[in-house]
Amino acid sequence: MSSNKIVVAIDGSEHSYLIVDKAMEHAKLFSVSILLVFCHRRFPTIMGHPYRDEEISNIISESEKVIKPFLQHIRNAGIAVEERIMEEPAGAAITDIARIEKCELIVMGSRGLTNLAGLIIGSVTNRVLHTAPCSVLVVR
Repeated sequence: MSSNKIVVAIDGSEHSYLIVDKAMEHAKLFSVSILLVFCHRRFPTIMGHPYRDEEISNIISESEKVIKPFLQHIRNAGIAVEERIMEEPAGAAITDIARIEKCELIVMGSRGLTNLAGLIIGSVTNRVLHTAPCSVLVVR
């Protein structure tokens, strides 16, 4: 690998543990660290000053609560991990991080929906598959 990191994209769901476990297998196999990525919803743009700041603080706090158990799970396995909490859109953020960090692997999930639903909901995985600067492992 060209860097010592693999990108692992999670959404905080139970399926995210399968993604993290698969990424941990690869991290141990290749002796690399994990760059854990979580993309939260967009910050509000229309709210006034004190309310907007409070909402941004809430979004960041919620994001940290989501990512914390995954960080601990990885650390408990003795694997080095960094985190990136990003604002949506996730498809662009994941590929940008992989490009900037010069990673050779992105590990992420797929919801496995029907073709029609997958066109709408599975768009993050689809976008990453088409724009990633490296290999992508999709965990089902």
